[in-house]
Amino acid sequence: MLTSAVSASVYSVASLAFVLGGFVYAADPQVPNPLSFSQAKKHLQTVYKDHPTSFYCGCSIDQSAKKWRPELADCGYQARKNLNRAQRIEWEHVMPAWAFGHQLQCWQQGGRKACRKDPKFKQMEGDMHNLVPAIGEVNGDRSNYRFTMLAGEERKYGVCDFEIDFKAKAVEPPMAVRGDIARSYFYMRDTYGVRLSKKETQLFTAWDKQDPVDAWELTKSQRVSQKQGNPNPYVERGLPRPNEKSGSPAPAR
Repeated sequence: MLTSAVSASVYSVASLAFVLGGFVYAADPQVPNPLSFSQAKKHLQTVYKDHPTSFYCGCSIDQSAKKWRPELADCGYQARKNLNRAQRIEWEHVMPAWAFGHQLQCWQQGGRKACRKDPKFKQMEGDMHNLVPAIGEVNGDRSNYRFTMLAGEERKYGVCDFEIDFKAKAVEPPMAVRGDIARSYFYMRDTYGVRLSKKETQLFTAWDKQDPVDAWELTKSQRVSQKQGNPNPYVERGLPRPNEKSGSPAPAR
């Protein structure tokens, strides 16, 4: 009974919320301890120390130097245009900074740079549950494009099954990470009140079911929880997804 009560407390949505710059943020004890983006990246090097694999393309990562590099030949990756950027690993926001920041007042006054000192943006930007190591060129090309399913798009990165439509500003990720993406979006929605469209919610619900949590995703969530103080419940407990039909943040209760 005590364990059940603790679990209910840990994973419940907060009873208090406040509005800031168009978003509703939960005043929840499970909101992470604030980290800057640079601090998060340093912690993530420890999290991924024994899992040197890039997120989208599955390339091995050379961690011998301070700046990690992908082993491009290992995974059959071919640079689309920017070989220099393809030769480095960058920390990618699964839900891009534009998606969780553009409605904030600071963003409207000067974009991401203007939000650097905003405490709420800083917290979202440094949340390690939403950060993954990606080949730099893929990270740059993805930009803030939305995830979707694309019909008949050619592969522009060699063997890597990462498809992109620049005109539509849309990308289709490999099957192996679609569930990871879905659970990151649901986490950001519920933790910070970022709204998802009905279409996004339907897509991510399907991806969540098609690509279940694997051992590494669970390990990462647990390690991140130790460092920033909160788990991703969609990874660790498989809790029912609140408001999947509407795509709204979980209601306060």
